[in-house]
Amino acid sequence: VQLQAFGGGLVQAGGSLRLSCLASGRSFSLYNVGWVRQTPGKEREFVAAFGWTGGRTTYADSVKGRFTISRDNAKNTVYLQMNNLKPEDTAVYYCGAALSAASYYSHEYDYWGQGTEVTVSS
Repeated sequence: VQLQAFGGGLVQAGGSLRLSCLASGRSFSLYNVGWVRQTPGKEREFVAAFGWTGGRTTYADSVKGRFTISRDNAKNTVYLQMNNLKPEDTAVYYCGAALSAASYYSHEYDYWGQGTEVTVSS
C-alpha cells in the first residue's frame, strides 16, 4: 500500500488543521493506521492510532482532547483533526499503516507517507 499525506500548513496557536492520508491499494480496511510526528533532532513521536477493527483509537497524552483520528475506508483515507493547536505541535506529521495486530500497540508501521509539515505560530 502507498500512502500520501497532505493538509499541513501554517496556523496560529489555538487554530485547527485537518490532515489527510490517502492510501492506494486493496484491503485498506484491514490495516491498522496511525500518525506520528517528528521535529529536527528528535525521535519520532506517536500521535494517534486507529485500529482496523472495533473502531479502537489511542492517543498520546500530549494530544488527548485536542486531536481526533478517524478513517473512511470507502475513501481509503485516514484523517487527523487537530484543534487548539499549540506551538509545540509544530512538526512533520507522517501517517503509517501495517497489517500486524501488534502495530496498533507498537505504532511500528510497514508503510509510511511522505510527511506533511505543520507549523504553529505563537
